[in-house]
Amino acid sequence: MNKEELIAKLQLIIKPYTTNTEAYDNLTEDTDFINDLSINSANLVDIVLDIEEAFDVVIDNTDMERMLDVKTAVEIIETKLAQK
Repeated sequence: MNKEELIAKLQLIIKPYTTNTEAYDNLTEDTDFINDLSINSANLVDIVLDIEEAFDVVIDNTDMERMLDVKTAVEIIETKLAQK
């Protein structure tokens, strides 16, 4: 799975939780989940759980705390997929 496919899959996971549709429609690697997409911390946990299920990976608390933007999320997912 290349980075573009990964971001597209991540975008589908994020969609139900975002209230800022303009930022969602213009999502880039620099998009911040909280500041740009208006996703609250409780929903961030739901997103992490959805990512774990969708990519069949386990994300530990350290990585979960870092996963605040698209770029970091992609890096963590790529690392976890490489370790499988």
